[in-house]
Amino acid sequence: QVQLVESGGGLVQAGDSLRLSCAASALTFSNYDVAWFRQAPGKEREFVARMRWSGGSTYYADSVKGRFTISRDNAKSTMYLQMNSLKPEDTAVYYCAVRARSTSQYNYWGQGTQVTVSS
Repeated sequence: QVQLVESGGGLVQAGDSLRLSCAASALTFSNYDVAWFRQAPGKEREFVARMRWSGGSTYYADSVKGRFTISRDNAKSTMYLQMNSLKPEDTAVYYCAVRARSTSQYNYWGQGTQVTVSS
């Protein structure tokens, strides 16, 4: 069955960087849009970034624009989120997700990885 496995979370200080990875299996990764979401304690899950299946189009939440970069390596069936200039308000559980192209719903989700940014 399809699995998405995140890694790379951790505890960092404000201003530091982290790179999250999400490895997919049992799907044709190149046919899927990819995205990152996050959920902070006591808050609803929110969108962070997405990239089209073709890799040519990206979109970011205003709160992370200019600091975070989403990317993908189809040969490795892996997506990434490079997070720079981290802030305490970036603290959350980060989830990767994929959706088949030409669909609107994200079909598959990872289990989440914790990112904690101390001030």
